[in-house]
Amino acid sequence: MSEKSLKFINNHLVLVLTGVFLFRTGYLFVSDLDLIGDESYYWDWSRRPDWCYYSKPPMVAWLIAVFTGLGGDTTAVVRLPAVVLGTVFLGYFYATARAFYSAQTAALALLLMLSMPFNVLANFVMTIDPPLYCFWMMSLYYLHRALFKDSQSAWFWAGLSTGTALLSKQVAVLIPIMLICFLLLDRQRYRLFKREFCIYLLPVIVCLIPLLIWNYQHDWVMFGHSKGHFGIKQAVAVSTRLKDAGTFWLYQLLLATPVIFVLVLILSVKSSLRLKRLLPAEQFLMLMGPVLLLGILALSFLQKVQGNWPVPFYFSALILLSGQWQVDPWRKPLKSGLLLGGLMVSLTYVLPLLVQTFNWHHSMVDPTSRFRHWRELAQSIDDERHKNLTVPEQAFIMVVGHRNIASQLGFYLQDHPTVFRYEVSGLVESQYELWPGPVEHIGQTGFIISEQKEADIPVALKSAFEKFHQVGEVINPMKKNARYNLFLGENLLFWPPINSINK
Repeated sequence: MSEKSLKFINNHLVLVLTGVFLFRTGYLFVSDLDLIGDESYYWDWSRRPDWCYYSKPPMVAWLIAVFTGLGGDTTAVVRLPAVVLGTVFLGYFYATARAFYSAQTAALALLLMLSMPFNVLANFVMTIDPPLYCFWMMSLYYLHRALFKDSQSAWFWAGLSTGTALLSKQVAVLIPIMLICFLLLDRQRYRLFKREFCIYLLPVIVCLIPLLIWNYQHDWVMFGHSKGHFGIKQAVAVSTRLKDAGTFWLYQLLLATPVIFVLVLILSVKSSLRLKRLLPAEQFLMLMGPVLLLGILALSFLQKVQGNWPVPFYFSALILLSGQWQVDPWRKPLKSGLLLGGLMVSLTYVLPLLVQTFNWHHSMVDPTSRFRHWRELAQSIDDERHKNLTVPEQAFIMVVGHRNIASQLGFYLQDHPTVFRYEVSGLVESQYELWPGPVEHIGQTGFIISEQKEADIPVALKSAFEKFHQVGEVINPMKKNARYNLFLGENLLFWPPINSINK
């Protein structure tokens, strides 16, 4: 990294972002990696647009619905919103860093962001994270304009950005909470609560209202699901807790690169200890990222934490870190971090090709197993459908098993059928239990897929049909020596309510 490269980025920012966008789009369309379970699950949501869903707000489903409505139900098109949102994110990230510091700092921050492996995944896998990251960054940009440039209109745009972030993922509620903390740090900012903060909060509340109404109508299921991620549910051995924490910290080293993660951690701790003495702009950046990062790192020792949870907290941390570029103790490690990050990002892009070339499938160095074999499984099941059914499209399809199987078959079976899911526990465990079962198919035949053998299929399901029998099996390409069993349920007599389903 040199002053020359930073200057090139500043002078040709549009060219740099366009090049990144074209590379990522090209990679997307040449990749042979299948959707992961979450992606096909959200795609299935997109076929039934709503104000909210079982576990998440609706933004991911809305975006997929728009793109597939224009480009068709293909793997690349489902993922295309991630690339578009990722490019918008980079533009706002650069603009925010430049607003807080300088053009040189912004160019360095952009390089740091591009050298983070999590940024590769966020521009390839279409989950709830790409829209969250984009709208989170937009919120920080407009809040800077509102707080430090006295732009009245920016309060509204910041609120709208935060509202759309809330429509993407529940964690965005931390933005207004940390904004309140920032305003409370200095008495001179209290005046902003009278008018400006209300302008900010209005679009946030407007976006929140449909989520609340939907959840009220559905027994607050999304909030119940979110609550389930926190708290100690049962006694866990200290060794297990330490192992989970170690896995989480290792995940951070891989997502953020070891050097950058350590630098962010050092900066976060040092700046937190003197938070009150920092400049207002630095206090804001600290509260919107590093303070939250330290909190979730500490939480990882108390309960199991998902590795992607702290990603939004790195954004303002990287801007703060880039602002230290001119300070000698930081220059050398930052250069090392960029070099290592560039290497890890390159490896992330190349690894699927290496796995394919050297047949490393299902080995310890294969991170792509979640992305493979769904097309293969769907083709095998399609063949069995045509073998056992005179008119395959006239039989509805049901899965007894994980929601991923239902959504992946819905996506990869040739006719993209509606796939129903039977939840043996009788509880609402996914969006499939909130949707109506095959009540419109009473009197029709069901084609049922399960990893269970016929003797283990719940009696309540078998008794819902006039006849129920096995017609075949297919190899489960994800598990060695495992099979999916295929059944026909003839003449569906009734569909039991979810709360009456028993084993």
